[in-house]
Amino acid sequence: MPTYLCYTPEVKNKKNPASVQQRFLEKLLPLWPALKGSLALVHKPCIRPNCRACASGVKHPNHLLTYTQNGGRRCLYVPRSIVPVLKRALKNGRQIEQLLYQMGPALVREYRARNPAQTGPALKVTSPPTKKKRLKS
Repeated sequence: MPTYLCYTPEVKNKKNPASVQQRFLEKLLPLWPALKGSLALVHKPCIRPNCRACASGVKHPNHLLTYTQNGGRRCLYVPRSIVPVLKRALKNGRQIEQLLYQMGPALVREYRARNPAQTGPALKVTSPPTKKKRLKS
């Protein structure tokens, strides 16, 4: 079995010891399992020819997981026993999405804290040279 080594450089920040990446990972780990999609309760007829529920119009309740794969919509029937896990995963997926939206501004703030704007001596502002008009003779 191959062994993988992941190197992440340690970045020190005097103001805040935890980097944006560390804070993100700390928030991300408890949000497992996670998925993006939707879960719906649908009522479908079965394949049995003499089913009382289908004949009365009640039909059978089933849960349907809808998600996107390779640009197309996919649907899966899921067993009733896994529905609570999927609901938690969908909720966690929405929380991760919100966390990702927060990362952009946090990364910019961290960059600015580590790389303050460089200010130097003021440059002389000179106007562009003007063309002298020739007098017509």
